[in-house]
Amino acid sequence: MCSVANAIKKVDLHCHANNVAHNTHEISTSQLIVRRGQPFSITLELDFAFSTSESLKLTVETGRFPKPSRGTKCTFGTRVPMCDVGTKALWSCSINATSSLQTGCVTLSVTPPADAPVGKYSLSIELGRPSAVKESLVVLFNPWCQNDWVYLPDEKERQEYVMNEQGHIYTGTAHCFSPMFWDFGQFEEEMVDICLKLLDVNPKHKRDPENDVSARCNPIYVCRVISAMINCYDDMGVLQGCWDGNYHDGVCPTRWTSSVSILQRWFQSDCKAVKYGQCWVFAGVMCTVMRFFGIPCRVVTNFESGHDTNNSLTIDQYFDEYGLKKMGKEDSIWNFHVWVEGWMKRPDLDQDGRYDGWQVLDPTPQERSEGKLSLF
Repeated sequence: MCSVANAIKKVDLHCHANNVAHNTHEISTSQLIVRRGQPFSITLELDFAFSTSESLKLTVETGRFPKPSRGTKCTFGTRVPMCDVGTKALWSCSINATSSLQTGCVTLSVTPPADAPVGKYSLSIELGRPSAVKESLVVLFNPWCQNDWVYLPDEKERQEYVMNEQGHIYTGTAHCFSPMFWDFGQFEEEMVDICLKLLDVNPKHKRDPENDVSARCNPIYVCRVISAMINCYDDMGVLQGCWDGNYHDGVCPTRWTSSVSILQRWFQSDCKAVKYGQCWVFAGVMCTVMRFFGIPCRVVTNFESGHDTNNSLTIDQYFDEYGLKKMGKEDSIWNFHVWVEGWMKRPDLDQDGRYDGWQVLDPTPQERSEGKLSLF
């Protein structure tokens, strides 16, 4: 609720009801968190009877440099001129039939587009007379919406790969492996601030914040940012890797059982890398962030995993004329390796949907991909 000293007396964001409808109530019931492509309700209490002939204008903005042409700003409402032709991410609203206009109670159904950038938005509400009020909301991807690139048709899979906060990660060898319990905790306290911070401190945002925020409409882009930010190489990422067994100034990777404590440490230390992680820890933390944003995600373990250092798609070893291995960088086969897979469309690869579905993403720092330590 918000009170103002003019025509708009109160604004009710219906946080609890909206968040339940949008499957975000486990994150919060006091902060409005919605999924794109799906309507939500807000109620205005006015100090006068409202007429449908009056102009009711809403403006949403995200990022430091919001622009209609970048999909980061949109003005819409009732009796509001159509947006410019170049406007991306068109929001819409309508007056709900449950409104009591004569008593000044106006309930609006507001729909963010299925291609809206994810993140935190400001929402300004204005009437045709001197009055205005500003609220805020968070918009996430929507695997329940058919028009969203992350749409996942099966409800059981949505519950498993988006809503489930606990799971198992397999480690060991091909002949002797075991499940390790992992608390993903994507809906725990501070996760909204932590995950949004992770996007805002990525190097692409620092170089070009306008373009970065606009590109957050695309789950492919967001996944690449998350993958690079889970490790601390080249950026202010979450985890530092260590494979030499020297963990005296940090935590041994085998002691972690939850993404939550890792992400909270990173956030509370002003984005200083948490020590230490190995592949299953990197993957567990990335799965948490992906599920928070609404991108279906699962953790995958590959046993006898080939590590190709030169993109030859073969495991190469070199020997001299005496049958001795040559020293230097060479390919290897690991006992196991853990990565994640995210579910989304890939129109950048094929317009016919041939490559839609599960996409491999590897946040463990290995070989560089487009200048960043990620596979996807």
